Amino acid sequence: MAILTVRTVPEPILRRRSKRVRNIDGSIRKLAADMIEAMHAASGAGLAAPQVGVPLRVIVVGMPGEEDIVLINPQIVRRAGERWVTEGCLSVPGYFGEIQRAQWVTVKGKDLSGKEIRIKAEELLAQALEHEIDHINGVLYIDHLESKDRLHKVEPEVTPL
Repeated sequence: MAILTVRTVPEPILRRRSKRVRNIDGSIRKLAADMIEAMHAASGAGLAAPQVGVPLRVIVVGMPGEEDIVLINPQIVRRAGERWVTEGCLSVPGYFGEIQRAQWVTVKGKDLSGKEIRIKAEELLAQALEHEIDHINGVLYIDHLESKDRLHKVEPEVTPL
């Protein structure tokens, strides 16, 4: 498989609401597999279809030591609590920001077989699900910044001689 290119700001697709997937077929399964490959290649925790130039409501999430999650037409049905997190994004390279996310979320969507599933998540998984669902709604984490003071440039590591 060819590794998909991750789109970065200011590409317009990142700011558009994605379309619902009507039929989970071979093209959607291939898209999900390609997205998982791209997510791992970029060392990301998640990826949404708009980030690879596809305006569909498909997300993938990969937590260390866990099986990768694919969700079609996901939506948050419940969230509770708040916590400050440090967040970055493959589509906003070179920066990280401090934003508020929910303590826990319940997300519903479909898996690749078309079966309705619900995921109750907390901490990093909840954060990743919120982040990727934001993407399919045209929202970036930087939109959640209380002020520009909470956005930080990643300083490149200097290799000692």
